[in-house]
Order: sequence, then C-alpha cells, then structure tokens
Amino acid sequence: MVYITGDIHGSMKYLNDLFMKYSPKKDDIIVLLGDVCINYFGSLDDIDSKRLMKKLGSVFFCIHGNHENRPQNIASYKEKEWHGGRVMYEEDYPNILFPVDGDIFDIEGRKCLVIGGAYSVDKYYRIMRGDKWWPDEQPTPAIKEHTEDMIASNKTDVIFSHTCPYKYIPRECFLPGIDQSSVDRSTEEWLDRIEEKADYKAWYLGHWHTNKRVDRMHFLYHDVETLEV
Repeated sequence: MVYITGDIHGSMKYLNDLFMKYSPKKDDIIVLLGDVCINYFGSLDDIDSKRLMKKLGSVFFCIHGNHENRPQNIASYKEKEWHGGRVMYEEDYPNILFPVDGDIFDIEGRKCLVIGGAYSVDKYYRIMRGDKWWPDEQPTPAIKEHTEDMIASNKTDVIFSHTCPYKYIPRECFLPGIDQSSVDRSTEEWLDRIEEKADYKAWYLGHWHTNKRVDRMHFLYHDVETLEV
C-alpha cells in the first residue's frame, strides 16, 4: 500500500496520527510531498525525527521541499537504485529515502516521476534571522533537462512534486504581507510546460498547505490519500 501526505515540517505528530489511523505495514510506502524537514537543523532535532521514522518501520519516500537541505549536500548520504530510480539514504536510517529529482520509479506498477523543490517566499526573513536557507532549493537547469529527457522517453502514470504548475497555483493560499511581485515563480512556470508534455493520470503535491482536488491535481497538506490510479 502507498500512502501520500503533505508537508510535516519535522513534526512527528502527523506521522503518528497517520500510523494510528491506517496502521501501515513494514513494506508499505509513505510518500511525503516535500518539507519533511529532517535535514533542516543539522542537529539532534533531525536525528530524533529520523530515529522515530526508523522505529515506525515503513518506507518513507521523501520528496525534496524548500525548507530542507538536499541530501546530496550531506556527507552521510549515499546513493542506490530503488524501484528503477535513484534514491539518497543514510545507512543508519535505511527506510528513509530521498528520490533523485527527475527520476521515474516503478511503484505498485505505476511509473512515478519525482520533481522536488520550490521557492521560499520567506527566504529573506529566514536569512535575516540567521535561519537555514539553501540556494539550490529549486530545480537546477541540469535537473530540468534530466526531467524533460525522462518524460520524452518514458511512460508516466503519476507525478509527485513539491509545488504545482503555474496555472494551478492556489492564490487563496498566498501569505499576507508577501509582495507577490517579488516571488520567483520560475519553477511553477516550468512545471506548466512539464504538465503539457506529460501524459499522466494523477499529480500529487504539497507546499501550499491546503487539501483540495483540481482536475488531476491532488493538493495535500495533512490529509492522507492512497495511490489508487
């Protein structure tokens, strides 16, 4: 079984609630749609979260968000093949997997494309406070090229991403006090082009802190869905 939910921002409460309600088994997959935030502090806070996720036992498939460091930047992470794609993992926490952006994974017979990353509208606030921010939070040109090559040469049933194509941006979720003219929407604009090229059945995403369905777009925050397409 594959369970899908949105940003947990390092809070294990939402994972505990999911496990209490659905009782996932060891071989079940929990897709977290970015901003997992277990590679955020670089301290015991991260380790405590990872220890709990290891204890829960299911496979955590963690899309890259904009409030966390990429595992490629962290020395303890290694790369391996998993379900036809590449994932980053730590030997101490083998059930926590970060898929490489642009790769396609065979999950329960579905071809699942992964596209992480987004722009942080709180970027300057975080920098001013001395909080964590990473300049490679959005897809790089190399990631975009790889993603487009994969779409051109492979079937895609499902897309897992952090943010959404530009045409689906939920403007009711804009944060008050943010000058929207200063927000970098290049990732969403690029995802518009991806959405036009990809022949997909369902697209699951987080980032916007809302739960709703628009066409084939599944916006998830703390709601949980199962992969049934």
